[in-house]
Amino acid sequence: MKPLQELTRPNIWALKPYSSARDEYNGAEASVFLDANENPYNQPNNRYPDPLQRELKNLIAPIKKVRSEQIFLGNGSDEAIDLVYRAFCRPGIDNVVAIEPTYGMYQVCADVNDVEYRKVVLDADFQFKADDLLKASDDNTKLIFLCSPNNPTGNNLSHPEIEKLLQEFPGLVIVDEAYSDFSSAPSFLRKLDSYPNLIVLQTFSKAWGCAAIRLGMAFASPEIIGLLSKIKYPYNVNRLTQQEAIQMMQKYYQIQRWVESLLEERGHLMKEFSKLPCCKHIYPSDANFFLTRVTDAKKIYNYLVGKGIIVRNRTNVTLCKDCLRITIGTRPENDMLLEALKDFEG
Repeated sequence: MKPLQELTRPNIWALKPYSSARDEYNGAEASVFLDANENPYNQPNNRYPDPLQRELKNLIAPIKKVRSEQIFLGNGSDEAIDLVYRAFCRPGIDNVVAIEPTYGMYQVCADVNDVEYRKVVLDADFQFKADDLLKASDDNTKLIFLCSPNNPTGNNLSHPEIEKLLQEFPGLVIVDEAYSDFSSAPSFLRKLDSYPNLIVLQTFSKAWGCAAIRLGMAFASPEIIGLLSKIKYPYNVNRLTQQEAIQMMQKYYQIQRWVESLLEERGHLMKEFSKLPCCKHIYPSDANFFLTRVTDAKKIYNYLVGKGIIVRNRTNVTLCKDCLRITIGTRPENDMLLEALKDFEG
């Protein structure tokens, strides 16, 4: 890995961050706050939230087996993705490399930040070779994006190939683990102390059932976390989101039960879906969804919309011709999908 200062945009490295009132004072013993131009009425929502989400990070750290200073919290994982571009990629000069197909926000953030986005297409098994991504990079490649389990393909990427990238790529490797709770593969969080160029993304939107509160997590070295915290908006995670997440921390065993239930439903739905005449192939899944190739994705998608059942038509995505991405629901929801498709065939 290159020195972090060399990877960081010079203006970001030199930046003096905005200091909010709650950065300058974060103690709990005060009873009169006259420092932040807040309205004294309508408690508790009249007060600015903790800008560094200290209580929440201290609860997340033991669950994820990391240190609190290795955690960044943002408005969904998308905020962390965008901040990584803003911290490390010089607009119009630097570039990033990513697999294809994958989560579309990596390219959207590249386009927004005027950063060249280089795609390396996966093989027929939706896997990649580290050497191919390394060949696509050059001296101005700052980031490599990987999503594992990958979206929309659903499979884990090869861990040995990811480790090869971490060992040989001089820039930063971002491993997006939004769906890792549904996978038996170990998280790359255990590798944080081994690879200072590793950033791991996770989210409260999937296994935690909290998509509405918009809370994403990034894990990295304290130095990288410090840079992201330096350039984020002062109060990027609101009080209501922090409080809901804190409450969810007390329900961790419930989340584990949800995951077990969804994994059981995944096996059931994939087995029954494979029996449908419209199903041509189901790809292996390590996520809370699966990708399936069907006879006519557009026709089936529109038919299901008419029945009030919404899946994702991925037919226009690279390697996904006539593919639908189907999220695992409850048993009644999954059975409704199966019955509708049986009627479609009839």
